[in-house]
Amino acid sequence: MPEETIEKTEEKKKLSQEEFEEKVLELAGTGLTSEKIGEALRKQGIHSMQYKKKISEILKKENKYVVPEIKNIEEKLEDIIKHAEKNKQDKRALRDKDRVFAKLRRTKAFFNK
Repeated sequence: MPEETIEKTEEKKKLSQEEFEEKVLELAGTGLTSEKIGEALRKQGIHSMQYKKKISEILKKENKYVVPEIKNIEEKLEDIIKHAEKNKQDKRALRDKDRVFAKLRRTKAFFNK
């Protein structure tokens, strides 16, 4: 069997700094955190290290920055609360709800210093 070699004739054009910032803000508008924006850009072949500003700096300048740790904990707490409401007999879920809520409170206190 002959080996098929696939060559990419299409080269990725490097974005300007302004285009990169627009792309970051567009992805932030969809509700992604800075870490998820970086992953999405890498999938598109855009590496944030090639640009002057960090993704979080761009978002802070536009007041769209959300601390990823807090957002992740809040989403986890919402899922646990939904589960606990449907399954009232699940004592472990009730304990986890208290545990995750305490973690959220501690994390918010840490980032608000």
